Amino acid sequence: MMQKIRMFVFDALKSLKRNKTITVASVITVAATLFIFGVFLLVAQTINMGVESVESKVEIKVYLIDQITTAERNNIETILGSVEGVREVVYESKEEAFEQFKERLGEDNAILAGFSEDRNPLPNSYVVSLLEPEAAMRVENALDNVRGVEDVGNERETVERIIGLAKIIRTMGVVIFVILVLVSLFLISNTIKLTVYARRREIGIMKFVGATDWFIRWPFLIEGMIMGLIGGVISVAVVYFSYQLIYADITQSLFYAELVTPDQILSSFSWQFGITGIVIGALGSFIALKRFLDV
Repeated sequence: MMQKIRMFVFDALKSLKRNKTITVASVITVAATLFIFGVFLLVAQTINMGVESVESKVEIKVYLIDQITTAERNNIETILGSVEGVREVVYESKEEAFEQFKERLGEDNAILAGFSEDRNPLPNSYVVSLLEPEAAMRVENALDNVRGVEDVGNERETVERIIGLAKIIRTMGVVIFVILVLVSLFLISNTIKLTVYARRREIGIMKFVGATDWFIRWPFLIEGMIMGLIGGVISVAVVYFSYQLIYADITQSLFYAELVTPDQILSSFSWQFGITGIVIGALGSFIALKRFLDV
């Protein structure tokens, strides 16, 4: 078995060396395709990070009546803690709410001149941080008709828009991913067909003397894997160094932006692109060979 594998690898390497022009063309095709794929992944991950950041910052307020008892407060806190998707529950007194409101108004806080801690129109409340926007509806339902609750500040329209936007972006990401994989297979299989076509006589002779399809197929599959791996390595290097320059400029001008770091490209993209290159190269060879073996 090992002897056969060595023979297939040797034949594949010999063929790559003999068909240098087509080998280079195939590697460039793989590298270019995976580079475009890498740019898409970076954009998709950045958008996804932004959506997740917005989702994680969604919070609602549970306003309490002024005459609420300790037992009622404890009951509300217990209910909130038991709702799926609630990350944190923080009690905010009316005094704290008043001070924060003044800070948000900034220079315009003069409109609160007629109010003070003794004449504070704001209620005590619970600030509920959510793991997902969908939890806002669950919190509202859980507190329906609960004693001590005056109102639930749930911006339903905003939450529903965030949920809808997240679903659209993720669906588009999956669709574009599938399209890019199909385009990659088409381009690579057509490029590898040139290699197979150049050796069609050799394949015909091997078939004539009784070689099995898989005996003929393995050297070509290994060729495709090698070309795919090299193309994957090249594309990771190009994506990494290009993104490193862009990342430095963006983070200097937009220090608050949440972006994928260049190190993440090396840690995750390297093996992903290597495996993707190998798989696409092998599939491209398999598809290209099918026509010549079905004789």
